[in-house]
Formats: sequence, structure tokens, C-alpha cells
Amino acid sequence: MPEGPEIRRAADKLQKAIVGAPLRAVEFAFARLKTYEEELAASRVSAIETRGKALLTHFANGLSVYSHNQLYGRWYVVKAGKLANTSRSLRFAVRGSTHDILLYSASDIDVLDEVGIATHAFLHKLGPDVLSATLTAGELDARLAEPRLARRRLADLLLDQAFVAGIGNYLRSEILFDAGLLPTRRPGSLDALERAALARSILTITRRAYRLAGITNDPQRAVQLKTAGVSFGQRRHAVFERAGKPCYRCSGTVETAQLNRRVFWCPGCQG
Repeated sequence: MPEGPEIRRAADKLQKAIVGAPLRAVEFAFARLKTYEEELAASRVSAIETRGKALLTHFANGLSVYSHNQLYGRWYVVKAGKLANTSRSLRFAVRGSTHDILLYSASDIDVLDEVGIATHAFLHKLGPDVLSATLTAGELDARLAEPRLARRRLADLLLDQAFVAGIGNYLRSEILFDAGLLPTRRPGSLDALERAALARSILTITRRAYRLAGITNDPQRAVQLKTAGVSFGQRRHAVFERAGKPCYRCSGTVETAQLNRRVFWCPGCQG
């Protein structure tokens, strides 16, 4: 499933292609949404907003299209009138003057007004967006110190979108590695320095993944590995999907376990 950085990078491309442009058409694959097509096409897209792994396509008339890619959804930007080179099913299209933005395969799509956004079953439960420019390490530190979270396993807490929105499976392993914490630790067991380190790592690793198109490994190390001919899949992350391989930092063996989903860690660096 795409995580916050991938959704934000997709939103950047969509925004550049469609915001402010006159629209030729808006199309939905679902019958329950087709009544909105003409009204939305008469408006313009005013902004593309991400909230964790969800995306809101805001229109100038006050309506917004909520979408969640889930496992298989994927956005494409194509020249006006063209289709994406894919066998996926088209679910939502906004057709502009020079480009079209197309969402394929996603099934979680709705049209919402301001009240609908505020009361949406998924959106209103979300914590702060991990890629929000206003989110600080101090705020995350304070959230980690909340007594109600004290006994939550970190491996589970980082996947909880109500704690912070946008972190998924690869990010949680990489964040915990960067912070030097085992996935089985709990917020209540962290001292002040450990809690602050985790808060910083949540922001550092997620923003790095956004900036570097999914790379969470140390950027300088990733460049050196690329020069050495290491594949993208193996140089992209420090520990994720590297079970049984040597840790890039200490040369110990990376381990994995099923904690909700598969999580990866280095016992030497996180022990």
C-alpha cells in the first residue's frame, strides 16, 4: 500500500497538472456519484490535499472528492484525452484543458462537502499528517508521552493512523531503526531521550522518503551503494525487506518477525 510520502508525491503531480485549469469533464465509475459529474465539471480544482494515505481533490464550488488508494489504487497524469497505459479499471477522472488526472482501481471514493469531510468515518479519526509542514518533533514527543499510549507496542502504534497519519509498514521499520528502538518497546518504557529520538526519527525518515522518492536509507550511503552497483531495492532501505542480510551500520544480521505485519530490525543497532 502506498504510504504518506508516495501519496504526497502523487498529489504534487496532480496539483501541477490540474489545479486552476478549465475542465472538460469529471467522470466517476460508480453510479451513486455520477449525479455530481456535471456540477464538478462546471467548476475547477482548487487544491489537492493529502491526509495521511487519503487524498482530497478540492473543487472551487465547495465540494471535494475523497479517495483512498488502499492496496491497488493508482493515480496517473496523462495528456488531455489520453488513457494511461494500464489494464486497471478507471474509477475517477478529472479532464482538464491540457492534462487529465486519472485514478485507477481504487474503490474508496466519495464526494463530500465541508461537513462531510469533518464527519467522514476515516478522516475525522486521523491524527496529524506526518508530512504536515506545521507538525513538530515536540508535538510528537508530547503525543508519545500520553498515558493512554504507554502500553502500546511501538510496532503497532506507528501503524495507527489515529496516532499520526501517513506511516505504513516500510516507514515504521525504518523509523525505529533510525531511532535505535526495538519494535517491541512501548512508549511508557522510553526515557526522555529515547522518546525525543523517536519523535525526530518519525519526521526525519518520512520527510526523507518524500524528498528522495521512497529512499529511507542514509542518503550518502544510498549514493555509495548505487555507485557500487547495488540494486535500488537493496539500497533503498536500511532494514526493511533485508532480513538475513548484514546491517549497513554494524554488519549484524537484520531480523524480521510478524508484528501485525512484517517488521524488520537490527538487534545490534536497536538492542
